[in-house]
Amino acid sequence: MKRKIIDIDEEKCTGCGLCIPDCPEGALQVIDGKARLVSDLFCDGLGACIGTCPEGAICVVEREAGPYDEKAVMARIVPQGEAVIRAHLEHLLGHGEEGLYRQAVEYLTANGIPVPQHGAAAEHAACPGTVARSILAEETAETEPAPQARSELRQWPVQLTLANPAAAYFDDADLLVSGDCVPFAYPEFHRNFLRDRILLIFCPKLDADVPGYVTKLADIFSRHTVRSVTVIHMEVPCCSGVRYVVDEALKRAGKEIPVAEQTVTLQGEVVEGSRVRRRGPGGVTAARRSGSP
Repeated sequence: MKRKIIDIDEEKCTGCGLCIPDCPEGALQVIDGKARLVSDLFCDGLGACIGTCPEGAICVVEREAGPYDEKAVMARIVPQGEAVIRAHLEHLLGHGEEGLYRQAVEYLTANGIPVPQHGAAAEHAACPGTVARSILAEETAETEPAPQARSELRQWPVQLTLANPAAAYFDDADLLVSGDCVPFAYPEFHRNFLRDRILLIFCPKLDADVPGYVTKLADIFSRHTVRSVTVIHMEVPCCSGVRYVVDEALKRAGKEIPVAEQTVTLQGEVVEGSRVRRRGPGGVTAARRSGSP
């Protein structure tokens, strides 16, 4: 069956093991100095491990995988104690997995194990990208209305699903590959990032065909001479999958193209010191720091 499941980039993984505690299901182990997915059976594909990886080596993809078994997972979780059971139940609720949650509670009840008190909306249980939060804007004095900004969009469509890999506007293009939430969070998106670039957007967490995105982007790289790629994504861990798709597409196309990476915070600010790397079939061949878009 085809379903969402985590994928670990061995090149980025340092084997630090920080992802292991956030996988009480027992799907991850550090083997030969790298984090490994040891069983499809125990991975629910919800990505609780993503946020604790300091290297951005973990993402969620959709691929052929064995079915997730909540009862088998509970059999591994229960011996770890009440705190781990509680964390797992809150994890399921935080992702809206009510069906799996019911299966977990049924397992506990059937085996005479008390269901620990837990909250449905505990922030630590939910994916960082789905936690509800308010963003307070700074108050500013009323001034003259700012002049209307112009659109810097140079092509259509912009969603990667709809893009035609043969389109002529990819020839000699500077490509901007963006998470689709970024333009809403960053007010100067058009002026600071989109100007003179060709835009492609997608969501690595919610869009169904991430492997298809890798294939299509690789096709674009193979058909055209793309001069540079700028990747821009939100600070939430799941959005870093935008970079994963670009890296995999370049690897598949056998191309070496400069890639600049920018991160936008939920407050609409660009994180300084983003990386510029040249990646191709031989891996990373150059690296430097860049503070400008």
